[in-house]
Amino acid sequence: MSLFGKSSGYEYQCLSQGESGYGETPGLFSSHSPFNNSHHDHRGHSFDYVPKVHQNDYTDKSQGLLSWLCNLIVTFLVFLFTFVTFPISGWFVLKVVPNYERVVVFRLGRIRPPKGPGVVLILPFIDQWQRVDLRTRAFNIPPCKVCTKDSGLVSVGADIQFRIWSPVMSVVAVQDLNSSTRLTAQNAMMTSLSKKSLREIQTDRLKLGEHLGMDMNEMTKPWGLEVDRVELILEGVVREPDGGHSGPLIMPPSVPGLEGLTGPIQQLAMHFLSQTTASQCTQDTVSFSDELHAVSSVSSVNELIETVRSVLSEELVHQVGACFHFHITTNSGQTSSYYVDLTQGRGACGAGVLQREPDVSLCMSEQDLLAMFQGSLQPFAAYSSGRLRVQGDLNTAMKLNTLIKLLKAR
Repeated sequence: MSLFGKSSGYEYQCLSQGESGYGETPGLFSSHSPFNNSHHDHRGHSFDYVPKVHQNDYTDKSQGLLSWLCNLIVTFLVFLFTFVTFPISGWFVLKVVPNYERVVVFRLGRIRPPKGPGVVLILPFIDQWQRVDLRTRAFNIPPCKVCTKDSGLVSVGADIQFRIWSPVMSVVAVQDLNSSTRLTAQNAMMTSLSKKSLREIQTDRLKLGEHLGMDMNEMTKPWGLEVDRVELILEGVVREPDGGHSGPLIMPPSVPGLEGLTGPIQQLAMHFLSQTTASQCTQDTVSFSDELHAVSSVSSVNELIETVRSVLSEELVHQVGACFHFHITTNSGQTSSYYVDLTQGRGACGAGVLQREPDVSLCMSEQDLLAMFQGSLQPFAAYSSGRLRVQGDLNTAMKLNTLIKLLKAR
């Protein structure tokens, strides 16, 4: 089977419909190569007493003669009891296992080959059993801050899909499979991304996700688990690297209109949009170079607010119809709040916080805000590069272009 463009050494096998074949194919996959190679030494795991369990051989040769005779006698007596009390005992000892599940059985504390699908027999008193779901499962790693190789700081999460290929090993090799997988995935992601630059994380997320999936498989294969897919999610850039801005982000999260596109197609679409936006920015700068004189002379946010107040009108309120709240970080590190309310009357703007809930909240630096209203920084480019953080509907946030164009034509 090919995994992330690399052969994993495992391939799909037809599952037997009875219990006789489970000595050879207990799960979704079987291996043609020994599991205890240099990368996966099984010593120290909880299934050491069955030396060939990783090769689907459940023969236990560690029992002494006395222990073997005791087990045989107890098992015979339980079988006899079940037969005598049948069909009443049938309600308790017969279990129906669907095709996507297996039952892992411990008989008198010792592992047995997995059972299912179909009707399986679970002996009372001496069998302990556990269902294992073989279907693909998914979980997400919450966004966490990662320090990059070039001293940048990014907030990155991930969506991960995995499935179990060995029911027995998923039960006997790890106590809490879900928690262990989550913790392993988070540690692997942070370790891998800390060795990359901010630019590499922004532009090569697909490739980094594939490499991260292969690294995780190396760690989780002894647990009978295989990672199918890893998709990194870049929430934003918290701190730029020491060398300065790393360039525009090609794939910003949750861009309306591109949700249905995945992989390289979405990258190409975003690359095209970024180039189109850059060309429009160049054309606007040439066309309105004379008209931007009034706005370009603004040197502070308070002066910009006064300029915006002078262009407020009922027509602008009708075109935009939204309330914006700005969290602006000054060069000294202080944070100030401003608002632009274009929902009623002629509109309003000023410093502080409105009583009503804003439609969109925007967080950015004072320098970027001035550059955006002066026309040298497009809102979409600011959002794509992480310099503009938006809380709310992105389409509503992009309506700021109407106000910016009005300031250009002033």
